[in-house]
Amino acid sequence: MNNIWKQFGNTPMDYSMVASLFPNHKCKHNKVSALEKKGDIIRLKQGLYVSHPENSGQLLSMELMANHIYGPSYVSLHYALRYYGLIPERVYTVSSMTTKHSRVFYTPLARYEYVHVDEKVFPIGIKEETMENGESFMIATPEKALCDLISNIPYLNLRYKKEIMIWLEEDMRFDMDELFRFDTKILREYAEVGAKKNMINQLIKIIEQ
Repeated sequence: MNNIWKQFGNTPMDYSMVASLFPNHKCKHNKVSALEKKGDIIRLKQGLYVSHPENSGQLLSMELMANHIYGPSYVSLHYALRYYGLIPERVYTVSSMTTKHSRVFYTPLARYEYVHVDEKVFPIGIKEETMENGESFMIATPEKALCDLISNIPYLNLRYKKEIMIWLEEDMRFDMDELFRFDTKILREYAEVGAKKNMINQLIKIIEQ
Protein backbone atom coordinates (compact mmCIF):
# COMPACT_ATOMS: atom_id res chain seq x y z
CA MET A 1 0.00 0.00 0.00
CA ASN A 2 2.78 2.41 0.86
CA ASN A 3 4.19 2.05 -2.66
CA ILE A 4 0.83 3.15 -4.05
CA TRP A 5 0.87 6.38 -2.05
CA LYS A 6 4.50 7.13 -2.90
CA GLN A 7 3.60 7.62 -6.55
CA PHE A 8 1.44 10.60 -5.58
CA GLY A 9 3.93 12.08 -3.13
CA ASN A 10 2.57 15.26 -1.57
CA THR A 11 0.38 16.14 -4.56
CA PRO A 12 -3.35 16.44 -3.71
CA MET A 13 -5.59 13.78 -5.28
CA ASP A 14 -9.24 14.02 -6.19
CA TYR A 15 -11.79 11.36 -5.31
CA SER A 16 -11.58 9.62 -8.69
CA MET A 17 -7.80 9.26 -8.42
CA VAL A 18 -8.05 7.62 -5.01
CA ALA A 19 -10.92 5.38 -6.08
CA SER A 20 -9.04 4.26 -9.22
CA LEU A 21 -6.43 2.60 -7.03
CA PHE A 22 -9.03 0.01 -6.03
CA PRO A 23 -10.71 -1.09 -9.31
CA ASN A 24 -12.03 -4.33 -7.84
CA HIS A 25 -13.63 -2.75 -4.80
CA LYS A 26 -17.42 -2.72 -5.11
CA CYS A 27 -18.15 0.38 -3.03
CA LYS A 28 -15.55 3.02 -3.81
CA HIS A 29 -17.12 5.59 -1.49
CA ASN A 30 -16.85 3.30 1.54
CA LYS A 31 -13.26 2.45 0.64
CA VAL A 32 -12.21 6.11 0.39
CA SER A 33 -13.96 6.86 3.69
CA ALA A 34 -12.17 3.95 5.33
CA LEU A 35 -8.82 5.19 4.06
CA GLU A 36 -9.54 8.61 5.54
CA LYS A 37 -10.56 7.16 8.91
CA LYS A 38 -7.46 4.98 8.96
CA GLY A 39 -5.29 8.02 8.28
CA ASP A 40 -3.83 6.85 4.97
CA ILE A 41 -5.24 9.96 3.31
CA ILE A 42 -6.13 13.40 4.67
CA ARG A 43 -9.20 15.22 3.38
CA LEU A 44 -8.49 18.82 2.34
CA LYS A 45 -12.05 19.50 1.21
CA GLN A 46 -14.94 17.52 -0.25
CA GLY A 47 -13.45 15.24 -2.90
CA LEU A 48 -9.82 16.33 -2.46
CA TYR A 49 -7.22 14.39 -0.47
CA VAL A 50 -3.48 14.11 0.13
CA SER A 51 -1.43 11.09 1.17
CA HIS A 52 -0.30 10.95 4.78
CA PRO A 53 3.44 11.77 4.79
CA GLU A 54 4.25 8.53 6.64
CA ASN A 55 2.91 6.65 3.61
CA SER A 56 4.14 8.91 0.82
CA GLY A 57 7.56 9.51 2.33
CA GLN A 58 7.31 13.23 1.53
CA LEU A 59 6.63 16.23 3.73
CA LEU A 60 3.38 18.01 3.06
CA SER A 61 3.57 21.40 1.35
CA MET A 62 1.04 23.87 2.74
CA GLU A 63 1.65 26.10 -0.28
CA LEU A 64 1.09 23.35 -2.86
CA MET A 65 -2.13 22.31 -1.13
CA ALA A 66 -3.29 25.94 -1.07
CA ASN A 67 -3.03 26.11 -4.86
CA HIS A 68 -5.07 22.91 -5.23
CA ILE A 69 -7.80 23.57 -2.68
CA TYR A 70 -9.16 26.65 -4.46
CA GLY A 71 -8.00 28.21 -7.68
CA PRO A 72 -6.83 29.95 -9.62
CA SER A 73 -4.88 31.26 -6.65
CA TYR A 74 -1.43 32.11 -5.39
CA VAL A 75 -0.09 32.22 -1.83
CA SER A 76 0.26 35.76 -0.47
CA LEU A 77 -0.33 38.22 2.41
CA HIS A 78 1.13 37.45 5.86
CA TYR A 79 1.85 33.83 4.98
CA ALA A 80 4.03 34.71 1.99
CA LEU A 81 5.85 37.42 3.94
CA ARG A 82 6.61 34.89 6.68
CA TYR A 83 7.64 32.33 4.04
CA TYR A 84 10.32 34.76 2.86
CA GLY A 85 11.36 35.58 6.41
CA LEU A 86 10.31 39.22 6.12
CA ILE A 87 8.21 39.24 9.29
CA PRO A 88 9.08 37.39 12.52
CA GLU A 89 5.66 36.26 13.77
CA ARG A 90 4.43 32.76 13.07
CA VAL A 91 1.43 32.65 10.74
CA TYR A 92 -1.24 30.01 11.29
CA THR A 93 -3.50 30.80 8.33
CA VAL A 94 -2.33 29.94 4.82
CA SER A 95 -3.52 32.99 2.92
CA SER A 96 -3.94 33.23 -0.85
CA MET A 97 -5.37 35.57 -3.45
CA THR A 98 -7.91 34.42 -6.05
CA THR A 99 -9.99 35.88 -8.85
CA LYS A 100 -12.95 33.91 -7.48
CA HIS A 101 -15.10 34.78 -4.47
CA SER A 102 -13.35 34.94 -1.10
CA ARG A 103 -13.50 31.62 0.79
CA VAL A 104 -12.18 29.91 3.91
CA PHE A 105 -11.44 26.19 4.19
CA TYR A 106 -10.69 24.39 7.45
CA THR A 107 -8.57 21.25 7.17
CA PRO A 108 -6.89 18.97 9.72
CA LEU A 109 -3.62 20.62 8.70
CA ALA A 110 -4.35 24.35 8.58
CA ARG A 111 -6.86 27.10 7.95
CA TYR A 112 -6.81 28.19 4.31
CA GLU A 113 -8.09 31.66 3.47
CA TYR A 114 -8.67 33.00 -0.05
CA VAL A 115 -9.14 36.72 -0.69
CA HIS A 116 -10.61 38.06 -3.90
CA VAL A 117 -8.30 40.10 -6.13
CA ASP A 118 -9.11 41.87 -9.39
CA GLU A 119 -8.16 40.03 -12.57
CA LYS A 120 -5.92 42.96 -13.61
CA VAL A 121 -3.94 42.66 -10.40
CA PHE A 122 -3.73 38.85 -10.27
CA PRO A 123 -0.83 38.21 -12.72
CA ILE A 124 1.46 40.95 -11.41
CA GLY A 125 4.42 39.79 -9.35
CA ILE A 126 3.71 36.10 -8.90
CA LYS A 127 6.22 33.33 -9.38
CA GLU A 128 6.46 29.57 -9.59
CA GLU A 129 8.41 28.05 -6.71
CA THR A 130 9.84 24.59 -7.43
CA MET A 131 10.34 22.13 -4.58
CA GLU A 132 12.98 19.42 -4.24
CA ASN A 133 10.64 16.73 -5.54
CA GLY A 134 9.97 18.69 -8.73
CA GLU A 135 6.48 19.86 -7.76
CA SER A 136 5.82 23.58 -7.90
CA PHE A 137 3.35 26.11 -6.54
CA MET A 138 2.42 29.72 -7.26
CA ILE A 139 3.33 32.35 -4.69
CA ALA A 140 3.49 36.13 -4.63
CA THR A 141 6.90 37.75 -4.80
CA PRO A 142 7.76 39.67 -1.62
CA GLU A 143 6.78 42.90 -3.37
CA LYS A 144 3.40 41.55 -4.45
CA ALA A 145 2.66 40.03 -1.04
CA LEU A 146 3.23 43.37 0.65
CA CYS A 147 1.06 45.19 -1.90
CA ASP A 148 -1.71 42.63 -1.42
CA LEU A 149 -1.50 43.12 2.33
CA ILE A 150 -1.60 46.91 2.10
CA SER A 151 -4.56 46.77 -0.26
CA ASN A 152 -6.57 44.37 1.90
CA ILE A 153 -6.29 45.92 5.36
CA PRO A 154 -9.40 48.14 5.38
CA TYR A 155 -8.25 50.60 8.04
CA LEU A 156 -4.74 51.01 6.59
CA ASN A 157 -4.50 54.15 4.50
CA LEU A 158 -1.28 55.92 5.45
CA ARG A 159 -0.50 59.15 3.60
CA TYR A 160 3.02 60.00 4.69
CA LYS A 161 6.34 58.21 4.48
CA LYS A 162 6.95 58.51 8.21
CA GLU A 163 3.63 56.80 8.99
CA ILE A 164 4.44 53.96 6.60
CA MET A 165 7.89 53.50 8.14
CA ILE A 166 6.37 53.28 11.64
CA TRP A 167 3.82 50.72 10.47
CA LEU A 168 6.50 48.59 8.81
CA GLU A 169 9.10 48.82 11.57
CA GLU A 170 6.92 48.75 14.69
CA ASP A 171 3.62 47.08 13.74
CA MET A 172 4.90 44.60 11.15
CA ARG A 173 8.49 44.32 12.43
CA PHE A 174 9.41 44.09 8.76
CA ASP A 175 12.95 43.26 7.61
CA MET A 176 13.84 46.76 6.44
CA ASP A 177 17.14 45.69 4.87
CA GLU A 178 15.21 43.45 2.51
CA LEU A 179 12.61 46.15 1.86
CA PHE A 180 15.27 48.41 0.37
CA ARG A 181 16.14 45.60 -2.07
CA PHE A 182 12.58 45.40 -3.40
CA ASP A 183 11.94 45.60 -7.15
CA THR A 184 10.00 48.85 -7.47
CA LYS A 185 8.90 47.88 -10.98
CA ILE A 186 6.48 45.37 -9.44
CA LEU A 187 5.22 48.02 -7.01
CA ARG A 188 4.61 50.46 -9.87
CA GLU A 189 2.73 47.87 -11.91
CA TYR A 190 0.55 47.12 -8.90
CA ALA A 191 -0.11 50.80 -8.20
CA GLU A 192 -1.37 51.32 -11.75
CA VAL A 193 -4.23 48.85 -11.45
CA GLY A 194 -4.57 47.98 -7.74
CA ALA A 195 -5.92 49.65 -4.62
CA LYS A 196 -4.12 52.06 -2.24
CA LYS A 197 -2.21 53.68 -5.12
CA ASN A 198 -1.04 56.66 -3.06
CA MET A 199 0.32 54.52 -0.23
CA ILE A 200 2.18 52.21 -2.59
CA ASN A 201 3.68 55.19 -4.41
CA GLN A 202 4.88 56.53 -1.07
CA LEU A 203 6.40 53.12 -0.37
CA ILE A 204 8.29 53.37 -3.67
CA LYS A 205 9.69 56.75 -2.60
CA ILE A 206 10.88 55.21 0.68
CA ILE A 207 12.71 52.44 -1.14
CA GLU A 208 14.30 54.77 -3.70
CA GLN A 209 15.29 57.57 -1.33
